[in-house]
This record gives sequence, C-alpha cells and structure tokens, in this order.
Amino acid sequence: MAVDSPLQSRMVSATTSEKDVKALKFIEEMTRNPDSVQEKVLGEILTRNSNTEYLKRFDLDGVVDRKTFKSKVPVVTYEDLKPEIQRISNGDCSPILSSHPITEFLTSSGTSAGERKLMPTIEEDLDRRQLLYSLLMPVMNLYVPGLDKGKGLYFLFVKSESKTSGGLPARPVLTSYYKSDHFKRRPYDPYNVYTSPNEAILCSDSSQSMYAQMLCGLLMRHEVLRLGAVFASGLLRAISFLQNNWKELARDISTGTLSSRIFDPAIKNRMSKILTKPDQELAEFLVGVCSQENWEGIITKIWPNTKYLDVIVTGAMAQYIPTLEYYSGGLPMACTMYASSESYFGINLKPMCKPSEVSYTIMPNMAYFEFLPHNHDGDGAAEASLDETSLVELANVEVGKEYELVITTYAGLYRYRVGDILRVTGFHNSAPQFKFIRRKNVLLSVESDKTDEAELQKAVENASRLFAEQGTRVIEYTSYAETKTIPGHYVIYWELLGRDQSNALMSEEVMAKCCLEMEESLNSVYRQSRVADKSIGPLEIRVVRNGTFEELMDYAISRGASINQYKVPRCVSFTPIMELLDSRVVSAHFSPSLPHWSPERRR
Repeated sequence: MAVDSPLQSRMVSATTSEKDVKALKFIEEMTRNPDSVQEKVLGEILTRNSNTEYLKRFDLDGVVDRKTFKSKVPVVTYEDLKPEIQRISNGDCSPILSSHPITEFLTSSGTSAGERKLMPTIEEDLDRRQLLYSLLMPVMNLYVPGLDKGKGLYFLFVKSESKTSGGLPARPVLTSYYKSDHFKRRPYDPYNVYTSPNEAILCSDSSQSMYAQMLCGLLMRHEVLRLGAVFASGLLRAISFLQNNWKELARDISTGTLSSRIFDPAIKNRMSKILTKPDQELAEFLVGVCSQENWEGIITKIWPNTKYLDVIVTGAMAQYIPTLEYYSGGLPMACTMYASSESYFGINLKPMCKPSEVSYTIMPNMAYFEFLPHNHDGDGAAEASLDETSLVELANVEVGKEYELVITTYAGLYRYRVGDILRVTGFHNSAPQFKFIRRKNVLLSVESDKTDEAELQKAVENASRLFAEQGTRVIEYTSYAETKTIPGHYVIYWELLGRDQSNALMSEEVMAKCCLEMEESLNSVYRQSRVADKSIGPLEIRVVRNGTFEELMDYAISRGASINQYKVPRCVSFTPIMELLDSRVVSAHFSPSLPHWSPERRR
C-alpha cells in the first residue's frame, strides 16, 4: 500500500477486521495507478464486444488501444442510441451493443421525450455494484467505531417496474438490486444489519412498506446507530409519515397487534415474529415525544444512539440540509457513494465530512471514464465543449476544473454523455476526487424527478391554452422547488395579462385546471412520484401582480447584471428574489387531483 495514503494512516490507528483490511487494500490498489486500470478496462470492453453491430460500424479492426477508440468512436447521447435500445427492447437478441445478453433495462430518472431512459445492463453488472457496496462500511468503520454493535434504520423501497415488448424487465436500479439475490440472500454482516425486514422493503405498496419499516425502527429504537434513505427527501418523508401516523403506531405497540392497514401476507407473517407482545412503556414514550408541537431534534429523541444520517445531500438534495439538521439536532450526514442507472462510479473516502465538502473518488474498475471540459462564459454559465478531441482521461483531469462525465460500460454504452457536471477537488493517491455540481439542463427537482427548461416551457404553454380564448396569457414565469413542505412540490410564478392590459385574475376553477394540466404535461418520472410514490406534492401556481417581473429585472441589474443580456431565470433559489416574488402574489392555486400515471408496458 502507498506509504503516504490517508486511508492507510487511518487503518493503522483503527481496529480493523481482516475483511475491512482486504477492502481497503483493494481501494488502495485501484487508486494507486488508475490509468493502467482504465487501459485494462477499456481493452476488456472492446475485446469482448468487438463483434457487436455497433462497434463494427467504426472499423476498429480488432484494435483496442485508447487512441484508436477515441478517434473512431463518437461521443453520443441517449437520443443517438435510441434506435439500438429500441430494437433490444423489442426483443432483438443479436449482439447489437453487447456480446453478453442484455438481461434487463435500468430506468434512468433522466427523461427522454417525457419518458424514462432505458439503460442496458448485463448479469455481471450486479457483481460490480455489489463490489462497490462492499467498500462502503470498511471506509465508514475507520471514522465511526462500534457500528457492529447495533442496527441501521434505513427506509428502502422498491418502485414500479414494467416489461418491454420483448419481455425484458425495465425498472429503477435500486429496485433491481433489492430484488436480486445479492440483496435478498446477502450473507450476515454485523456492520450491515437493518431493522427493516426484506418483506417490508420488497412490498410494492409504499404505504404498507413505510408503516412496517417505521414500526420496526420504533420497536428497536435503542439498537439504531444510523438512520438513512437513498435521498434526503426520502428520510424527510419518513419523518412526515411518523408525524401523521404516530398515534396508530403507538396503538400497535401498546396492544402488541398489527394495524389492519397491513394486509400484505409476507409482511404480516414477518411482523408476527417481531411485534410479539405489548410494550406499554414504549407506547407511552412515543406518545409523550410525538404529541409535542416542537419536533426539533426528534430523531435523536426517539433514536438516542444514532451516530449519523446516511443520505445523499449533494446536488438537488442540498436544499433539504437545513430541515434534516432541524429534525436530527445537527447529526452528521454521510454521503457514501456516487452512482447512476448507467453505471456505479465511486465512493466518498471521507464520509463524515460536511455536506458542502463531499467528494467522490471514482473507482477506475467500474467502467471506462472520460471527461468533457466545461467552459465558463462571461455570465458564469457553463457548457461542455463539443470538440471530441478535448476529452480528458481519468488520470489527467485538473484540480479546480469542471467536466461532464462520459462513460463506456461493459453493457454496451460507448462514450456516452451521462449529463453529470463534476468539479475536481483533489486526489487520493493518483485517483481524482470529484464534487458533484449538478445535472446538466435540470431546472427543477424534488426527489428523483428531473424537469428541464424545455419541459417546463411546454407545460406552461399547454396550461395557458385553457384561458387563451378569454384573451388572457402568461407574459412571464419562473419556478422553484418548495422543499420546506413534506413532500416537496413545484411552485410556478405566473404574471398574466388580459385584454384590458392589466393583471388578469382567473377563476379558482380555471387556475386549478391549469395546475393539473401542467402536471399532465410533465414527464412520467414526475407523475409516478406524484401518483404511486407520493414523494411529490400537488403543483402550485402563484399569480403575481402586473409589473413583478420588471421589478425582478431591475433588482438583477442593480446587482450588476447586464441590461442587454438579462434573461428571466426560469428557476430561482436566491432568497431576496423569492421574497420579492412572494410579496407580489395575488392568488395561489394547487392541482386539484392526481395526474394520470400507470406502469404501462414499454414498447
């Protein structure tokens, strides 16, 4: 191992198990010479997939070196690969993208034409994901001792899945993992014991699943050493669920009987072995704590031995940090890994750092990585260069610079633009570490949803047609993701103009229809979150008085914006701007019902 490695320094001072030592040594090996690992990975991918229809197009002639690969194979987006993916989806089993059979599609939370993207995956990809998971606790154990002495309360859920017309499963990456034998039949590990039984996690009814997981967490409250969910928003949903259901949960604990709301046979059978007798003392404690109006620090009140929260609070999830701090009493928040539907990428080697300091070390064995430089213009905006010769190798990125991530995977994505914008913060050994900055082109996000500017524009246009005949139109708009409410929801500010050239107030009925029409116009990921997952609340339109957006421009110019280059921001987050907008609101309206969504068969 590298003598000066910070990971090794911690290993020396920590009581480390043989299993952990093996995992940490693997991290050191992978990061000592990432360039050679990357060369090997690309060689393996090109050698095994040389007979695929896609690679044959570029006349590689069996050459697997990086220079030839980069000169002949183009950088692509999802739209470029859509015809090939569609053929596989329809049941074409020939080696189109991968020589190994595509076993399922992972549905990306990014959208294409309003629908989830389908990411091809092969059977061995599960082994790669499991490998990355196996590295998380060995690193965490270096920072937080004694995690084998208790349990983790994690709120984990499966989401809706479908089959393509060719019969392949199409589902989110975590649903795929939770339903795999890697998860369901995982060997016992004292550092990875959960309070939630598999039966509750695998229940497709999110309400029953949440209830059972929360009940188990309360019954084992003194054993809980860490609380988590995939996203910060998910953990806050669990707290909101407790706020709304603590009386029923306390009644179950008091009587030793399970609520009739749980009717899933697998959960009922499993819970009969966990909820075995009444616990009046715990029930009274729960009533005493939860009946208080002030829920500040509620997490540590109920789960007093909690050492940290395990949630993603980078990117769009950063907006939830203040609320999590309020409910947790300031517990540390650990962001442990960086992954997507396209591939798993890397881990945080300093998991107990502040959320603002989170950086991920990309593991060079997961895929072949390239980086498209982002160039900032005078307004501070950034766009990736379209010059494919400018792509940088993993080992050659520069500290302080921003890049768009481009990957080549074993499952058949070649030089694929993921859309994540990363900034290089430093190195671990010779492997670069990256801070996640944002998703490219994403305007609004509450949870796993991603709405871009074009989609929001289309939704506004569709909704505004409802009152066009009356001579009223939307002359300007902006938006933000309201996350102080649980669940969060989209807020859209409209300035309207009527025939009389004044601010046109529409009826509540018409505005409610506009809210619903906007939701119907948004992508299926958003609508699933609204209907099935209930992780997003009803969309809200706030109508502002006439002249508000002129005031917004005046404010921006007063802060140094160019009057010639000023454009209305389609999403706002700066507090003074939001205060200005809210002070001009003349009416607020919410979507009256749920938009349409159903887990239809993929064509």
